[in-house]
Amino acid sequence: MVIHNVNLDIVCGITSKLPDTKFPEFAFAGKSNVGKSTLINGLMNRKSYARTSAQPGKTQTINYYNINNALYLVDLPGYGYATAGVKVKEQWGRMIENYLHSSRQLRAVFLLVDIRHEPSENDAMMYDWILQAGFHPYVIATKADKIKRSQLVKQQKMIAQTLAAKSRLSQEVSIKVIPWSGETKSGREEIYAVLDGFLESEAGEAGAVSE
Repeated sequence: MVIHNVNLDIVCGITSKLPDTKFPEFAFAGKSNVGKSTLINGLMNRKSYARTSAQPGKTQTINYYNINNALYLVDLPGYGYATAGVKVKEQWGRMIENYLHSSRQLRAVFLLVDIRHEPSENDAMMYDWILQAGFHPYVIATKADKIKRSQLVKQQKMIAQTLAAKSRLSQEVSIKVIPWSGETKSGREEIYAVLDGFLESEAGEAGAVSE
């Protein structure tokens, strides 16, 4: 994937109606401070384009980044910030669940977790929400530059096993964990490959229909 154009097309707040977009959407979910903005900026080849909040846990919008007029990277509100009030946490949940179940263009959801730690109960809940909405979750293990390379495989395995163990759903899903480094951008090509796979599949189906 080569990034030519990036634009923040749509920002949806708590009371906003979700847009009916015309491009495939790929959503990114994760707790506050997991490095979601760093990841999205890295995927877009921009240093500081993705929005960040001066106060962690206060961002309550869904941001749609138009890439090459071909797809949207959708930044979902960060969850799990310790000092956020109950009302705010409920609003996060409603926004995210509504998006997962309502978007007609959503193709895949990437769940971000910190590679250094076990996925939290909130991460497991988000994982289950993704499954319940009918999507195969792709897990991105952020901050891979914070551990030794020799620890990568061990931590990837731990994350996959923890999510499976904490999941409240009875399912047999192969959990793909992609390590990501905000410093070196390692993992970007693997994520691009997932996006390209969906886009190429849709292009093939569109071509078959037009014949």
